[in-house]
Amino acid sequence: MDTAPRLRAPVSRPMFAPMNTRPGYRSHLRPRTREGWIALVAFLLLFALAMPPVTHTVLDRVEPWILGMPFLYVALLTVYVALIGVLIWAYRRNV
Repeated sequence: MDTAPRLRAPVSRPMFAPMNTRPGYRSHLRPRTREGWIALVAFLLLFALAMPPVTHTVLDRVEPWILGMPFLYVALLTVYVALIGVLIWAYRRNV
């Protein structure tokens, strides 16, 4: 009686197979749900508000002062808090 475990021959697959040749593969970088797409679009739009083309043209004002801070700081603080809010919302939705 042969009680030794039998080993299978390895499956030969190309090392660098194109993504579409693997059945059922979906990238983890693309959102899979509607809430995921909403979170992605909201995050990208809010993030664009914090980037130099917008901050240098629209938000670059010192006046008016709000709670003792220049308008630019208050606007950027609002954008960053909204970005964190989108991340928390996506986390709670298990996106």
